Amino acid sequence: MRTPLWGSKSDGMDLTGNTVLITGGGSGIGASLASAFHRLGNTVIVAGRRAGALAAMVASHPGMAAIELDVTDPESVKRAVAVVVRDHPSLNVLINNAGIVSGDDPGSLIDEASMTAEVETNFLGPIRLTSALMAHLRRQPRAHLVYVTSFAGFTPVALYSVFSATKAALHSYVLSQRFALKDTRVTVQEIIPPWVATGFVGATDHALAMPLEAFIAQTMADLATDALESVATEGSACRNNPGRREHAYIEKFNTFLLAQSF
Repeated sequence: MRTPLWGSKSDGMDLTGNTVLITGGGSGIGASLASAFHRLGNTVIVAGRRAGALAAMVASHPGMAAIELDVTDPESVKRAVAVVVRDHPSLNVLINNAGIVSGDDPGSLIDEASMTAEVETNFLGPIRLTSALMAHLRRQPRAHLVYVTSFAGFTPVALYSVFSATKAALHSYVLSQRFALKDTRVTVQEIIPPWVATGFVGATDHALAMPLEAFIAQTMADLATDALESVATEGSACRNNPGRREHAYIEKFNTFLLAQSF
């Protein structure tokens, strides 16, 4: 474990005293994470495309803020970042949660619009937003980047092949970003949900889906530690498909490359 740059505090997130921006915060995992952070007294800003869902979150959580944001639109990201940084200069936690899933058949013709929307939302969106906020986050005494990927990024679901591929791509990006930020005050953690009972896919009462409340409880506990990933037991077999040694491998590989002359 590396020595933290902010004194005795561990690399885990202090779950209180933060200003947290959560994308896709109007429903599902995003809304539940927003509620959990709000209950702990953090300043929470939920972001998303559905104004009605955001308004409902704010109405039921006094003190919570909301901002309309479309992560697929660079101009929307630029506007939202300017407002958030202006109104919440203490922002130090970004949770990239927004995502969509369409379903497809990789053995047949895939709808162009659906495919593009998934790639833009699930993969390019988090990169776009994080990049726009990076300079601000690096100025904070401590900051945390959190990405919500999926077990399907490690063991792809053929019925959701594009979704699975976007989550695999986002995981790869997270590995690179963690390496790039290893000597800064910004930590990078990844939440890897199993099938969670949110209605995102399948029925909310499906026997194979992990109860949302249990998932959020474990996720919050994991975020408070120096774990690089939060992986529920229900999804660990899928996550372990490529093996957990990749973190050390990526570190060693990139350190080697940086020592070379090109």
